Amino acid sequence: MDADQAESIGVAALAFLAEDLQRLGRFLALTGMGPGELRAEAHSPRVLAAVLDHLLRDESLLLVFSAGHGVAPELIAPAQALLERQAGTGGSA
Repeated sequence: MDADQAESIGVAALAFLAEDLQRLGRFLALTGMGPGELRAEAHSPRVLAAVLDHLLRDESLLLVFSAGHGVAPELIAPAQALLERQAGTGGSA
């Protein structure tokens, strides 16, 4: 897993959440992030790590994303960890 691959997975996961207002709303509610903050920082490692963390906490959502985007479920955790390290955070947004 390299930084580009992790970012690509994170961006795809964010697009997946954004495809459905209910999924996106739940993510925003659980993270405490507002729509403006999400737009402003959409490609930051911190936000992308939070998106992947969100998927990791909901197995059914993770599996729907993985199946629909051709991303093996076992790649999500390493991508999330790499993005979290890049962001310098100890947890999700």
